[in-house]
Amino acid sequence: MEKRLGKGLGALISEEPSKAKEKVEKIRLTEIVPNPFQPRKNFGSEKMEDLINSIREKGVIQPILVRPVDTGYEIIAGERRWRAAQQLELEEIPALVRKETDDVSSLEISIIENIQREELNPIEEASAYQELVSKFAYTLDNVGRMVGKDKTTISNSLRLLSLSKEIRILIEEGRISSGHAKALLSVSSERKRKAILVAILRKGLSVREAEHLAKKTGQLKTKTSRAKDPEALRIEEDLRHKLGTKVNIRQGKKRGQIEIQYYSNEDLQRILGLILS
Repeated sequence: MEKRLGKGLGALISEEPSKAKEKVEKIRLTEIVPNPFQPRKNFGSEKMEDLINSIREKGVIQPILVRPVDTGYEIIAGERRWRAAQQLELEEIPALVRKETDDVSSLEISIIENIQREELNPIEEASAYQELVSKFAYTLDNVGRMVGKDKTTISNSLRLLSLSKEIRILIEEGRISSGHAKALLSVSSERKRKAILVAILRKGLSVREAEHLAKKTGQLKTKTSRAKDPEALRIEEDLRHKLGTKVNIRQGKKRGQIEIQYYSNEDLQRILGLILS
């Protein structure tokens, strides 16, 4: 697994078919199924329409990437082209057939392709990282190296999944940004978080204005941990990155507590999945 990380799409999808054991074939659309690990869930209608018009005019210029499965072929990359071809009622589509590709490699390629094309919204991106962590036992360092980002960025992305379903939908729709979401995450009270969200939507607050409003609620903690043992601070930081949420270690003379915050039942299940894995 380590050898594939951080190499980008060009290394995962080799330009030398003989090395990648792949070749371009014309495959019937009915033999192809979508990738269950596809990180992209929302296929924008406007972009789809542009792609459909392009394929209608010039055909499918860039082959999709597939792998053989029991039922035929499964898409690794290029689901939008396959969907567009379906809408045009084409019978076949050009495809690169990648043999000996496992689930984790398929997900890696799909994530990298979508991120490099900037086609994932922040929630889809976070969900894809979560898939790698929870289902394939990736560390945040591994995920970060794969997509060229540091583990703090990955951790902050995962925290978006702790937001309520209502807020996640607004992020997916582009009505609030990930910067607004970060301001909301700084507030632990769900009631006050909701009030800030209403202000963002009604007043069109900028990210900076949303952050200022969050600070005014008095929920943005500024406590220092100077007296805390350095080893405890290191463990706290490691757990924050691993779990994508706030963690606090309380130390006593003979015993202590580890406090792990969660913000919804879904977030609790996400954290439990990480701990149990």
